[in-house]
Amino acid sequence: MTYAVRLPTRDVFAAWRSAARRAISHRIAPADLDWAPQDGLFSARALPDDDGPHQARVSKDFLRFAKSVLWHRAPERFDLMYQALWRLDSGAGDPTSQADPLGRRLQLMAKSVGRDIHKMHAFVRFRELPAPGPRRRFAAWFEPEHLTLEPASSFFAKRFADMDWAIFTPDLSAHFTDGALDFHQGQPRPDLPDDASEALWGTYFTNIFNPARIKLQAMRSEMPKKYWHNMPETRLIPAMLRDAERRVRQMHEAAGSMPDLGAQNISARYRAAMPAAPDLPETLEQAEAAAAQCRRCNLCEAATQTVWGRGAPDAALMIVGEQPGDHEDLAGVPFVGPAGQVLHRAMAEARLATDQVWLTNAVKHFKFAPRGKQRMHKSPDGPEIAQCRWWLGLELAFIKPRLTVALGATAAAALTGDTSPLAARRGAIETGLHGGPVLIAWHPSYILRLPHVADKDRVYSELLHDLQHAHQLIQH
Repeated sequence: MTYAVRLPTRDVFAAWRSAARRAISHRIAPADLDWAPQDGLFSARALPDDDGPHQARVSKDFLRFAKSVLWHRAPERFDLMYQALWRLDSGAGDPTSQADPLGRRLQLMAKSVGRDIHKMHAFVRFRELPAPGPRRRFAAWFEPEHLTLEPASSFFAKRFADMDWAIFTPDLSAHFTDGALDFHQGQPRPDLPDDASEALWGTYFTNIFNPARIKLQAMRSEMPKKYWHNMPETRLIPAMLRDAERRVRQMHEAAGSMPDLGAQNISARYRAAMPAAPDLPETLEQAEAAAAQCRRCNLCEAATQTVWGRGAPDAALMIVGEQPGDHEDLAGVPFVGPAGQVLHRAMAEARLATDQVWLTNAVKHFKFAPRGKQRMHKSPDGPEIAQCRWWLGLELAFIKPRLTVALGATAAAALTGDTSPLAARRGAIETGLHGGPVLIAWHPSYILRLPHVADKDRVYSELLHDLQHAHQLIQH
């Protein structure tokens, strides 16, 4: 006998989890479940009203993975995840492993959902609406590839908490009013009014366009053409491309004198030795190679090298600092200077093994001001943090840590988007822009800057307590 399961269009994960728990408690096999029943000649039974005697237990990691897969648009996603649950409960291998055919398929679905959420965060364009009260109102239309409006909306609720807004999609609409987020049915594309700020945005977009660095394949990879018709700046791209050759010629004519021949030769050998980076890295190793050639901001011009993360590529815990210091810039390894020594001491006391941790920084290049023969640390600014968030996002996507620790205000801002003072947040767990938990902690360099021993001991104890808490969390 086949059992029919009908799921709502909202809160899909909670509904699937409840139905799957009920079905497996009665040991109903995957082949006996129809997750997309159609009305017709053949009827199917509804699931039993009460739970059965069997209790299936799965890890929190599996539930997080299932939640990601179930935002995929493929109609077979419910059945595939139930097959994975059935196999886990039966002890039939790891159905989420890349080496398993089912696991490989589910992993690709989860990655596709993650990319779709990232695209929504990047490509939603709001237009301002008339507001009856003091809060400004905005609305946007977007056509996601998958059913990702619900998981993506928390980012906008945090980023635009001081205004009312709505995002409409064909499947669902999100409404944020007076600080409360709610969802309604999807609808056709609304007729939104023109927005005066679009002209300003178009002017900015045109002026930051560098015709000497045109890479059409990379542009389409980062900004697929299917999103262009909903983005006001993209209508400017054809004209900018047609004018690129003339602008490059003007740039050459306006340029200063050429560098010395020796510098040219060194630069040419250096560039030739660098391997070509993929436009969109597909592995952690490719991401590291691409980061070595990063030119997203000007910090690369003075720094010795990109300092990529180090540790276990499947680490349960990621620890994120601010940026490399002088020692790290020379060694190419994070946390090897004085602050790193403090951190490693605290990690050892917290019994955090190196195979449990990935160490990295929010910004990958050393920012400094020369003072005589010394290079004095300077904190990265907001645009530099924002540009480097691309690399941090890749590390999070490939490593998939269960918990991330933000050391200091820069790391906290990069991971959560929140720039509020650290003292009131230290020790708390917040939701990161990537959707995962972020534990806020002091940066070890703050301990080194404190003038009094008593204060150093107190702040070190708080850092140690937070790392011990992180260790406990990744064990469960």
